[in-house]
Amino acid sequence: MRTVRCHAISEDIGSVTLDEIELPDPGPGEVQIRVRACAVNFPDLLMIQGKYQHKPPLPFAPGGEAAGDVAAVGAGVTNLKEGDAVCFGSRAGGFAEAVNVPAAGVKPIPGKMNYEKAASYSTAYMTAYVALKVRGNLQAGEWLLVHGATGGVGMAAVDLGKHYGAHVIGTGGRDDKLAVVASRGADAVIN
Repeated sequence: MRTVRCHAISEDIGSVTLDEIELPDPGPGEVQIRVRACAVNFPDLLMIQGKYQHKPPLPFAPGGEAAGDVAAVGAGVTNLKEGDAVCFGSRAGGFAEAVNVPAAGVKPIPGKMNYEKAASYSTAYMTAYVALKVRGNLQAGEWLLVHGATGGVGMAAVDLGKHYGAHVIGTGGRDDKLAVVASRGADAVIN
Protein backbone atom coordinates (compact mmCIF):
# COMPACT_ATOMS: atom_id res chain seq x y z
CA MET A 1 0.00 0.00 0.00
CA ARG A 2 1.24 3.51 -0.81
CA THR A 3 1.35 6.24 1.81
CA VAL A 4 2.87 9.68 2.10
CA ARG A 5 5.10 9.75 5.19
CA CYS A 6 7.20 12.28 7.05
CA HIS A 7 10.59 10.81 7.99
CA ALA A 8 12.14 13.80 9.81
CA ILE A 9 10.95 17.06 11.32
CA SER A 10 11.63 19.77 8.73
CA GLU A 11 10.66 23.35 7.88
CA ASP A 12 9.86 22.25 4.33
CA ILE A 13 8.33 19.11 2.89
CA GLY A 14 11.64 17.60 1.78
CA SER A 15 11.35 14.91 4.45
CA VAL A 16 8.00 13.73 3.07
CA THR A 17 8.12 10.81 0.64
CA LEU A 18 5.77 8.39 -1.07
CA ASP A 19 6.42 4.98 0.50
CA GLU A 20 5.21 1.45 -0.04
CA ILE A 21 4.30 -0.25 3.27
CA GLU A 22 2.35 -3.25 4.54
CA LEU A 23 -0.81 -2.30 6.43
CA PRO A 24 -1.79 -4.78 9.14
CA ASP A 25 -5.36 -5.94 9.65
CA PRO A 26 -7.39 -3.61 11.87
CA GLY A 27 -7.06 -4.34 15.58
CA PRO A 28 -9.88 -4.65 18.11
CA GLY A 29 -12.13 -1.60 17.95
CA GLU A 30 -10.56 -0.41 14.68
CA VAL A 31 -11.71 -0.21 11.08
CA GLN A 32 -9.61 -0.17 7.95
CA ILE A 33 -10.63 2.55 5.52
CA ARG A 34 -9.80 2.59 1.82
CA VAL A 35 -9.15 6.33 1.46
CA ARG A 36 -10.91 8.07 -1.45
CA ALA A 37 -10.18 11.69 -0.43
CA CYS A 38 -8.09 13.37 2.25
CA ALA A 39 -8.19 17.00 3.33
CA VAL A 40 -4.98 19.00 3.64
CA ASN A 41 -5.05 21.22 6.71
CA PHE A 42 -2.65 23.60 8.42
CA PRO A 43 -2.04 21.14 11.30
CA ASP A 44 -0.60 18.67 8.75
CA LEU A 45 2.13 21.17 7.87
CA LEU A 46 2.68 22.03 11.54
CA MET A 47 3.18 18.33 12.35
CA ILE A 48 5.80 18.01 9.60
CA GLN A 49 7.55 21.04 11.12
CA GLY A 50 7.29 19.66 14.67
CA LYS A 51 5.21 22.68 15.73
CA TYR A 52 1.86 21.03 16.43
CA GLN A 53 0.80 19.94 19.92
CA HIS A 54 0.39 16.34 18.75
CA LYS A 55 3.75 14.94 17.72
CA PRO A 56 3.36 11.47 16.20
CA PRO A 57 6.40 9.18 16.22
CA LEU A 58 8.47 9.18 13.02
CA PRO A 59 7.83 8.14 10.36
CA PHE A 60 4.19 9.17 10.21
CA ALA A 61 1.58 9.87 7.55
CA PRO A 62 -0.02 13.31 7.89
CA GLY A 63 -3.69 13.70 7.07
CA GLY A 64 -6.00 14.27 10.00
CA GLU A 65 -9.28 13.92 8.16
CA ALA A 66 -10.32 11.75 5.25
CA ALA A 67 -13.19 9.88 3.65
CA GLY A 68 -13.47 6.51 2.00
CA ASP A 69 -14.99 3.06 2.28
CA VAL A 70 -14.69 0.56 5.11
CA ALA A 71 -12.43 -2.23 3.83
CA ALA A 72 -12.32 -4.34 7.01
CA VAL A 73 -13.52 -4.20 10.62
CA GLY A 74 -11.69 -5.30 13.73
CA ALA A 75 -13.08 -7.37 16.58
CA GLY A 76 -15.86 -5.70 18.55
CA VAL A 77 -16.90 -3.23 15.85
CA THR A 78 -20.64 -3.53 15.34
CA ASN A 79 -21.72 -0.12 14.03
CA LEU A 80 -19.81 -0.28 10.72
CA LYS A 81 -19.51 -2.89 7.99
CA GLU A 82 -17.38 -3.50 4.94
CA GLY A 83 -18.39 -1.19 2.08
CA ASP A 84 -19.83 1.63 4.23
CA ALA A 85 -18.98 5.11 2.91
CA VAL A 86 -17.46 6.96 5.87
CA CYS A 87 -15.45 9.96 7.00
CA PHE A 88 -13.16 10.29 9.98
CA GLY A 89 -11.12 12.74 11.95
CA SER A 90 -7.87 11.46 13.36
CA ARG A 91 -4.63 13.12 14.33
CA ALA A 92 -2.75 11.68 11.36
CA GLY A 93 -2.70 8.83 8.86
CA GLY A 94 -5.03 9.93 6.08
CA PHE A 95 -2.36 10.56 3.43
CA ALA A 96 -2.49 6.90 2.41
CA GLU A 97 -4.38 4.50 0.21
CA ALA A 98 -5.75 2.87 3.37
CA VAL A 99 -5.51 3.43 7.12
CA ASN A 100 -6.59 1.73 10.34
CA VAL A 101 -8.39 4.08 12.75
CA PRO A 102 -10.49 3.72 15.91
CA ALA A 103 -14.09 2.98 14.91
CA ALA A 104 -15.36 5.46 17.50
CA GLY A 105 -14.11 8.36 15.35
CA VAL A 106 -15.61 7.08 12.09
CA LYS A 107 -18.98 8.37 10.91
CA PRO A 108 -21.18 7.58 7.89
CA ILE A 109 -20.93 10.20 5.16
CA PRO A 110 -23.90 12.55 5.66
CA GLY A 111 -26.64 12.44 3.03
CA LYS A 112 -25.41 12.52 -0.55
CA MET A 113 -22.17 14.34 0.30
CA ASN A 114 -19.29 13.37 -2.00
CA TYR A 115 -15.98 11.99 -0.70
CA GLU A 116 -14.14 15.27 -1.26
CA LYS A 117 -16.50 17.29 0.93
CA ALA A 118 -16.81 14.48 3.45
CA ALA A 119 -13.02 14.44 3.82
CA SER A 120 -13.18 17.91 5.33
CA TYR A 121 -16.37 17.31 7.29
CA SER A 122 -14.95 16.24 10.63
CA THR A 123 -12.56 19.15 11.15
CA ALA A 124 -13.33 22.06 8.83
CA TYR A 125 -17.11 21.69 8.70
CA MET A 126 -17.54 20.79 12.36
CA THR A 127 -15.35 23.74 13.41
CA ALA A 128 -17.43 26.09 11.25
CA TYR A 129 -20.70 24.53 12.46
CA VAL A 130 -19.81 24.93 16.13
CA ALA A 131 -18.74 28.55 15.55
CA LEU A 132 -21.78 29.52 13.48
CA LYS A 133 -24.65 27.54 15.00
CA VAL A 134 -23.64 26.36 18.46
CA ARG A 135 -21.77 29.48 19.59
CA GLY A 136 -23.05 32.13 17.16
CA ASN A 137 -26.66 30.99 16.74
CA LEU A 138 -26.60 32.10 13.08
CA GLN A 139 -30.10 32.74 11.72
CA ALA A 140 -31.51 33.09 8.20
CA GLY A 141 -31.30 36.66 6.94
CA GLU A 142 -28.33 37.63 9.12
CA TRP A 143 -25.05 38.88 7.66
CA LEU A 144 -21.97 36.69 8.03
CA LEU A 145 -18.45 38.03 7.44
CA VAL A 146 -15.95 35.21 6.91
CA HIS A 147 -12.32 36.32 7.19
CA GLY A 148 -10.00 33.86 5.47
CA ALA A 149 -12.85 32.47 3.39
CA THR A 150 -10.37 30.84 1.00
CA GLY A 151 -9.12 28.30 3.59
CA GLY A 152 -10.72 25.04 4.68
CA VAL A 153 -12.68 26.31 7.69
CA GLY A 154 -13.49 29.57 5.89
CA MET A 155 -14.89 27.76 2.87
CA ALA A 156 -16.92 25.52 5.18
CA ALA A 157 -18.27 28.65 6.92
CA VAL A 158 -19.32 30.07 3.54
CA ASP A 159 -21.09 26.81 2.62
CA LEU A 160 -22.85 26.54 5.99
CA GLY A 161 -23.72 30.23 6.09
CA LYS A 162 -25.50 29.93 2.75
CA HIS A 163 -27.12 26.66 3.83
CA TYR A 164 -28.61 28.42 6.86
CA GLY A 165 -29.85 31.37 4.78
CA ALA A 166 -27.32 34.03 5.78
CA HIS A 167 -25.96 36.77 3.53
CA VAL A 168 -22.26 35.87 3.27
CA ILE A 169 -19.28 38.12 2.63
CA GLY A 170 -15.94 36.35 2.22
CA THR A 171 -12.49 37.93 2.53
CA GLY A 172 -9.18 36.67 1.21
CA GLY A 173 -5.88 37.78 -0.22
CA ARG A 174 -6.08 36.61 -3.85
CA ASP A 175 -8.68 37.25 -6.51
CA ASP A 176 -8.36 33.75 -8.01
CA LYS A 177 -9.13 32.13 -4.65
CA LEU A 178 -11.96 34.57 -4.00
CA ALA A 179 -13.48 33.55 -7.33
CA VAL A 180 -13.86 30.04 -5.86
CA VAL A 181 -15.49 31.53 -2.74
CA ALA A 182 -17.93 33.43 -4.97
CA SER A 183 -18.67 30.26 -6.94
CA ARG A 184 -19.58 28.54 -3.65
CA GLY A 185 -22.33 31.12 -3.09
CA ALA A 186 -20.80 34.06 -1.22
CA ASP A 187 -22.90 37.17 -1.83
CA ALA A 188 -19.78 39.35 -1.96
CA VAL A 189 -16.02 38.91 -1.72
CA ILE A 190 -13.36 41.38 -0.59
CA ASN A 191 -9.64 41.23 -1.36
